[in-house]
Amino acid sequence: MRSWAVTEIPGLIPCIGCGALVPNTNGPTHRYIGASPGCWQAYSELLARGYGSDDAPAYGAMSRITVDIYAAQHPGVPGKQSSQSVCAHLFILCLVLEHDLDLSFATAAITRFIEKHKGHNFPWLEPPASLGPITVLDLLNATDAGDYDRKIRLWAESVWGAWEPHHATIRAWADAWESEAGGRRSHAHG
Repeated sequence: MRSWAVTEIPGLIPCIGCGALVPNTNGPTHRYIGASPGCWQAYSELLARGYGSDDAPAYGAMSRITVDIYAAQHPGVPGKQSSQSVCAHLFILCLVLEHDLDLSFATAAITRFIEKHKGHNFPWLEPPASLGPITVLDLLNATDAGDYDRKIRLWAESVWGAWEPHHATIRAWADAWESEAGGRRSHAHG
């Protein structure tokens, strides 16, 4: 079980998932993603900015990976849906960060991964004590699309690095996917 150092700030509590100090609200949450209502509200605001801002094309492209980062940083409790969620979203983080997967292929990749593995039940990957120092709150301070892209990359690296005890398992899935993908051009060109 994770524990967070609590700094006493009136009206703020640590998120049950990422530990960020968020408003102590009674709002909605997700049924299997482990987030406090205040953190879920911040994430919803981030997604709304990504899809509804004047910079929507730039923010929207990167918004696809915010789903993976946020879900991996808020794993919830052991269960079929939460296990599948964490495994699948970490799989995408691995492909993006270590295999240079073009984000436009992320949805197809995660769909194929889930379809291939769902009959075998996904293992529960025990979350690390800390899920990374960068949280959704850090993204809300982005000043423009370039700053957002930089911060989201740092957030992705932070969360991926936190899951290091499970990298071998996740990398094996990514390597298998890479082999099965064969010569398909699903990578960023650089």
